[in-house]
Amino acid sequence: MRVVAVIVAYNRRELLLECLDALAAQTRRLDAIVVVDNASTDGSADAVASSHPDVDLVRLPVNTGGAGGFAVGIEHGVSTQHADLIWVMDDDTIPTPTALAALLDARASARETPAILGSRVMWTDGQDHPMNTPRNKPLASAAERRDAAAAGGVAVRSSSFVSMLLDADAVGAVGLPIAEYFIWNDDFEFSARVLRHRRGMFVPASVVLHKTKARADTDVDPGERFYYEVRNKLWLFRASSALAWYEQPLYLAATARRWLRTYLRSSDRATISRTFRAGWRDGTRSRPRTNSEFLASLGLDATSMAAFEAASG
Repeated sequence: MRVVAVIVAYNRRELLLECLDALAAQTRRLDAIVVVDNASTDGSADAVASSHPDVDLVRLPVNTGGAGGFAVGIEHGVSTQHADLIWVMDDDTIPTPTALAALLDARASARETPAILGSRVMWTDGQDHPMNTPRNKPLASAAERRDAAAAGGVAVRSSSFVSMLLDADAVGAVGLPIAEYFIWNDDFEFSARVLRHRRGMFVPASVVLHKTKARADTDVDPGERFYYEVRNKLWLFRASSALAWYEQPLYLAATARRWLRTYLRSSDRATISRTFRAGWRDGTRSRPRTNSEFLASLGLDATSMAAFEAASG
């Protein structure tokens, strides 16, 4: 199996270099590493080129957000690096030395090969990171739960881009992350779409550190970014094939609780209210464009993305 790591980077040069050092120290050597630099202004791309010349560095002239970066990176990993498996993560993700090996061991032990495997994500204090805490698959069969447990994992319905091992064949079947999401809910929509008819697994033995500034979830005072939470969730419910009709009520209820919790916990409720209204307006009146259309609108060459879209799905 050819395993390719894809890291999306934006203005976290020192953490990015730490991430690359951790990837180089994996007990299971990677076949290639792709870094997508989202128009960083702190010298991240030049630092990678200087200190890690073997890395396949993709320099984007504009910031496409995490969603755009992962769409570009995964497409590059499949089309250019010919990956069988793609290991995706943010630039502030620091894998422990056996993180990849543990994912691959669980994959090999599974009775039915998972399309996605996710790591245990911890913060710098050794506690589980609330931003990336996996949730058990709510409607998993008893057999699926037993099979996952026998492989050392837990059956899940979605996964986080903070250490996700992804089957390239599944990407070819369902397509890429939606670039126009920009940030928030892109990994949920994408992984739920991949796992709509496939199995996913959380692997506690695979451990990575997520070096965010604080050990907090995304619903703690998100400020202006709350717009993307609202718009993208509405796009998910209205335009995505990620959820079956019988799953939608469960996730709609969870989303309503999350939005209310965000508002009640916020120290700037005026911003939450304003961004909610803007997100609701755009989420109900529009749908995301194809990746090639969105990237082209940013002035990027979307030729390879258009070719991938034509061949997938």
